[in-house]
Amino acid sequence: MVIPNYEPEYAGRVEGMKASEIRELLKLLEQPGVISFAGGIPHPTLFPMGEVQSTYAEVLADKTLGPQALQYSVSEGYLPLRQWIVSHMAGRGVECSSGNIVITSGSQQGLEFLGRLLLSPNDTALVEAPTYLGALQAFAAFEPQYDELRPEDGNRTPESYLSAAAAAGGSAKFAYVVPDFANPTGLTLSLAARQNVLKLARDLDVPVIEDTAYAALRFEGQALPSLQAMDMEQTGSIDASRVIYCGTFSKTITPGLRIGWLCASQDIIRRIVLVKQATDLNSPLLNQMVMCRLAEQVYERQVMSAIERYRGRRDAMLQALETYMPKGVTWTKPAGGLFVWVILPYDIDPAELLKRAVSEAHVAYVPGAAFFAAGQNRNCMRLSYSLPNEDDIVRGVRQLAELLPALN
Repeated sequence: MVIPNYEPEYAGRVEGMKASEIRELLKLLEQPGVISFAGGIPHPTLFPMGEVQSTYAEVLADKTLGPQALQYSVSEGYLPLRQWIVSHMAGRGVECSSGNIVITSGSQQGLEFLGRLLLSPNDTALVEAPTYLGALQAFAAFEPQYDELRPEDGNRTPESYLSAAAAAGGSAKFAYVVPDFANPTGLTLSLAARQNVLKLARDLDVPVIEDTAYAALRFEGQALPSLQAMDMEQTGSIDASRVIYCGTFSKTITPGLRIGWLCASQDIIRRIVLVKQATDLNSPLLNQMVMCRLAEQVYERQVMSAIERYRGRRDAMLQALETYMPKGVTWTKPAGGLFVWVILPYDIDPAELLKRAVSEAHVAYVPGAAFFAAGQNRNCMRLSYSLPNEDDIVRGVRQLAELLPALN
C-alpha cells in the first residue's frame, strides 16, 4: 500500500502561483557547453569582492557596530544608508528625506509589498505588454486582473480603463512601468510616453510604480528624468507625488546582499513599513551596513565598470544579430541595460525552438510568452548579453540563427 504524501487544502490563490521560467532556465547554466542568454543577472567578475570582504570584517570587528549589526533593527532601514539614498535620489531630480525611504530585501520585495498594499482580488494592475516577469509574479498572489498600458501610443481613454476594471470586478489600482532599458525589451520610454503615463495616472487617480533596476546602466545618449522627478515638478513635493520609485543595488554593486529601496511620500512609506514589520521585521542590518560603505566607496566605479563591460557585449550581440539572423527576424536596439528583445516570424514558437536550441545549438534564452500577463505573443524571445563574453555571444547568435531557416 502506497501512503500518499500529505498536503493541506491551500488557499485559492496558490493555484495561480507558477515557477519562474527564468529561475528554471538558470539551471541550464550548470550544463557544460551551453551559452546562456537566459539569465539577465550581473556578471560575477564585476562584484567588488575585496571591498565586500574587508567591509564585512571592518564592521564585525568594530566593538560598537559589530554587535549592532547582528541585532534586530528598525523596519525603515539603516539610517546612514537611507541618507546615502537621499543624496542619490537628489541626483535623479528627487528631493526627499530619509522619511521618504524604506529599505527592502531587494526591489523584488518592494514590488511584493506594493502588491499587498494596493491590490484586492479582481482589482486591475496596468502593465505594459510585455513587462517584467518578476512583477507579474509579485502581484499574482493578490489575485489581480491585468490591463495593457500603451505609453508610446498615448494609452486608451481613462474611461475605457475604468470600465474594464469594473467589468473585471474591481478597480484600477496602479500603473507599473520599467521606464529605462526595460526587462525584457531593453526599450526606454520617451519623454512623451512618461508624460502619458503620469497623465493617465492622474486621470485615474492611481499611483505609478516606477521600477528603475537598470536606469544606471546607460551606454549612450542623454538620461531622461525619472517619472517621480517629473511628477514632483507638477505637484511641488515628494509627499504630494503619486509615483513610487523602486531602486536597487543588485545591478550595480551586487545582488547577493539583497538591498533595494522604495522612495515615496511619507504617508505611503508609513504603510509600507507596517507591511515590512509583518513580513520580516527588518532587512539584515549587517548587509545594510556593508552596502552603505560600499555605496559610499565604490558606487560610481562599479557603475562605470558595468557600463564598459555590458556596452561591449551589447555591441557584439547587435552586430551578430545583424550578420546572422535571416530576413523576417527583428530586434530592439537598447541604449543600456542587459536585454535585447527578438521578434520571430509568427509561425515560430520560441518555446518549442528552445528544446532544439539547447540540444543542438547549445544556446539558452527565455521564450517571450512569459513576459505577457495573458501569455500572448508567442513569437518573441529575450536575449541577455550580461554573462557570455563577446566571442560566445557571436557564436551563440550564429548557432541560434542556423536553426531558424529549417522552421520557416
